[in-house]
Formats: sequence, C-alpha cells, structure tokens
Amino acid sequence: MHAFDVLGDPVRRRILELLAEGETSAGDVCVVIQREFGISQPAVSQHLKVLRLNGFATVRPDGTRRLYAVDPRPLRDVDQWLDHFRRFWTPPLHALATELARGKRERRLREQSGTTPDERPRRSASTDPHDGPRRSASTEFPDKRRER
Repeated sequence: MHAFDVLGDPVRRRILELLAEGETSAGDVCVVIQREFGISQPAVSQHLKVLRLNGFATVRPDGTRRLYAVDPRPLRDVDQWLDHFRRFWTPPLHALATELARGKRERRLREQSGTTPDERPRRSASTDPHDGPRRSASTEFPDKRRER
C-alpha cells in the first residue's frame, strides 16, 4: 500500500497523531478513536494493523498490553516526496513571518515611545517640492478671455 493510501484515511491520520504524543496502548487508542469516530474496537484494531504492516507504527508487548509508537521512516519518505512541492507554500510562509516580525517591531517601538495603537506618528515636513501648497487651476492658468 502506498504511503498516501495509508495516510488518506482520517482515522489512521488521527491514530498517528495520538501515537506522535508518545507510546500508547492499543486500548487507549481504541477509547479515543471510538469516541471521536464512533467505530468498533475491531475496526480500530484493523487500522492499527494497517499502520503496523505498512511501517508507520511499531508495536511491542508489555504484559497483556500492546504498546504502539510511530515509526518515522515512512514519514521521512513522505517528507522527501513533499520537497518537490514546498516551493508552493514556503515563500508565502516566509512573507507571513516577515509581516509578523514587522508587526512585533512596530508594537515594540510604540511601547518604547509610549504611543497607543490609535495614535499615528505625525509626518514630518516633506522635502518633496511637489508636496507644497496646491494651486487651483484658475490661479495657475488664468483665463485668457479676462486678459483681452
């Protein structure tokens, strides 16, 4: 079975999430999955078996219990395959990180200057010659008819 066939099932993805928190007994996995998905204990056991047979989970006996854990090897293969596609989401995430940093910096500067978010710093006088007083069209271009 291909990794995405295994991971395509929401129950198996949820089981992996539970196992990622640490080694967990089959009974504890069963309680959570039955509550969240409303499926039987044999169905949960079947999902655990699929994960185990496809290398996503390991199992070790502990007395009468069976303890399951994530096996990261197939997840590394999935991660390696996803490398081809990271370019589609990595730049937007970098841009988001930049914007978050900019917002933190602005907030820190406001706190240091004692201004509130509603108070905007006033713009200083511009050195741009085009930002001077505006003339109306009538003063800039006098009406030729008046000159006659």
